[in-house]
Amino acid sequence: MKELLLKRKGRFTLYIIACMLPIITSLLVNISIALILGSIERGDINYFKKVMIIAISSTVIGTLLFVISRFMRISFMRDTILDVRIKAFDKIMNYSYKEYNKRSKDVYVSNLINDINLFEQNFFLKLINVIYSGGYYIASLFILAFIDFKYTIAIFIVSVLVFAISKAFQNKTVKLQEAVSDRNEKFTTNVSNTFKGLEILKLNNVEDRFLYNTLKSIDKVERKKLHYTIFAEGQGYFLGFFGFIIMIGIMIYAMNLFLQGTSVTKILFLVQLSNGCIWPIVRILPLFNELKASANIYEKITGNGEKRIVNNNRTKDFTFESLIEVKDLKFSYEDKEIFKGACFTIEKGKKYLIRGPSGVGKSTLIKLLSMSLEDYEGTIQVDGVDYRDIKEESFNDNISFVYQDVFLFEDTVYNNITLYKDIPKEKVLKACEDAGLMELIEEKKNGLNEMLLENGKNLSGGQRQRISIARALVKDVDILFVDEATSSLNEELGSLIESTILSLDSTVVAISHRYYEGITENYDYVLEIRDGLVRQYPSKDYFAREELAV
Repeated sequence: MKELLLKRKGRFTLYIIACMLPIITSLLVNISIALILGSIERGDINYFKKVMIIAISSTVIGTLLFVISRFMRISFMRDTILDVRIKAFDKIMNYSYKEYNKRSKDVYVSNLINDINLFEQNFFLKLINVIYSGGYYIASLFILAFIDFKYTIAIFIVSVLVFAISKAFQNKTVKLQEAVSDRNEKFTTNVSNTFKGLEILKLNNVEDRFLYNTLKSIDKVERKKLHYTIFAEGQGYFLGFFGFIIMIGIMIYAMNLFLQGTSVTKILFLVQLSNGCIWPIVRILPLFNELKASANIYEKITGNGEKRIVNNNRTKDFTFESLIEVKDLKFSYEDKEIFKGACFTIEKGKKYLIRGPSGVGKSTLIKLLSMSLEDYEGTIQVDGVDYRDIKEESFNDNISFVYQDVFLFEDTVYNNITLYKDIPKEKVLKACEDAGLMELIEEKKNGLNEMLLENGKNLSGGQRQRISIARALVKDVDILFVDEATSSLNEELGSLIESTILSLDSTVVAISHRYYEGITENYDYVLEIRDGLVRQYPSKDYFAREELAV
C-alpha cells in the first residue's frame, strides 16, 4: 500500500495538504463562533459588527478552501485507482497456467470488479477522513497547549486511552471486510454459472430452482455486508459513548473556569478545541480500522502471494530438432495415480494420436507434455534437455493448441488469428490458406478485417476450428497440441479438420475419440494409455486390429 501511495510522492504530498485544508476552515468556524458569542456577552454593537465581518470572511475562505481541496485530490485519486486496476489485472496475467486454473475464472472477475469497486468506495473516503481527523487533532492539541498546558496533557492522556480501546476492534473489522470480498467471489461464480447454463435451465423448466439458489447467494452477500456495517457503525457508537462521557467532564471543567471569571470567548474556544481533540480520535480509529481492511483487500487483489514464481534454474531456450523422450513418468492427482512409470518418445515432425478410455489421463498427458503441469516424477527431455531447465516463455513461443471449444474475441478475423501480434498480412493469408480458411476470407466483404461477433457467433463450428489452426500456423510452432478438436463437429467437417491437422509440418500430439476411415490411419503413431502406462504403436498396425478399427 505504501508503494502505491508513494508512487507519485509530489502529488501524494499535495493530496495530504488538500485533505488538511478543511482543518483551517474548521478552526476559522470555531474562532468565529467563539467571537460571536463573546461579542454578545460584551454588548458592544461595533465590536459585534467587526466579528460578523470576520465570520463572513471565514465562511468565504472556508468555501474556497473546500473547492481547492477537492480539485487537488481528484486527479491523484483517479490515477491511483487506475494503478490498482492495472496491478490487479497484471497479477492475473502473470499467473502460470497451473496457478491460474486453481480458481474459477469468475473469482478473477469478482476481484477485478467487486473488490476494486469495494476498495474505491471505501479507501479514499476513509483516507481523507483519517488525514483530516489526525491533522485536526494535532492542530487542536497544539493550540490548546498555549491556552492551558496542564489541561492539554489531560486531554492527550484521555485520547490515548480511547485509541487503546479502539485498537481492540481492528482485527474483527478486517476479517468482516475480507468476508464480504470472499462472499462476493462466490456470488459472482454462482451467477456466472447460472447464466452460462440458462438455455439448459429454460429447456428443462428448472429456472425456479436456480433462481432460489441465486436469491440465497444474494442474501448471503447482503448479510455479510450487513454484519460489516453493523460492526463498523457499532464501534463508532461505542467510542462515541466514551466521547460523550469525556465531554461531560470537559463541560464541568469549563463551568469551573466560568465561575473563576474566565471570559466566555476563551471558554468557548477551549471547549471547541477540546472537541477537536476528542471527537477526531473517536472518529479516526474506526476509520483507521476500516482503512486497514481496505488495504488488505488491495493486497489480496494485487499482492504477490500467489503470483507466478520465476524459477531461476530455467535458463535454457526451447529447441526441438530431433526427439522428446519421456522416461519413468509418474503423476498423481488428488491421491489417484495416473501414470506409473510411463516411457515413450516423440519424433520431430511426426503425428501422434493419444487413445484410451475416458478418465485414463489423456488430457493430463497433453498438459504434462505442454509444461502446463510440473509436479511429476521422472524425466521429460527434448534433445537431451530436461523440461525443468527450459524457460517457460521460450517453450510457449514454440507450441500451440487447438481445443474443442475455441475462444474467439469480438474483433477482426486478423486479430483473432494473430492474437494482436504484429504479423505481416502475407504470412497470415498463407496460414489461412493452409488452414482451409480462404473460402471464409473471400466470401466476407471485409476479408481479414471482418468483425466477429461475441466468441465467433457468426461463424460455423468448422470455421472456428480453422481459425484456431491458423493461429498455430502463423506462429510457426514446433509442436501442435490438439484436444478433441473435432468432437462437436459433424462427420464431414470433422474429417476435413482432421485432414488439415495431419497435413501440417509441425509435430502433432492429438486426442480424439473420433475415427475417420482413411484419415485417422495417417497418424504416425498411437500412444495408448492403459493401467498407468503408455504403449506406443505404429498407427497402421494399431488400427489394423479388427477390434480397434471401429
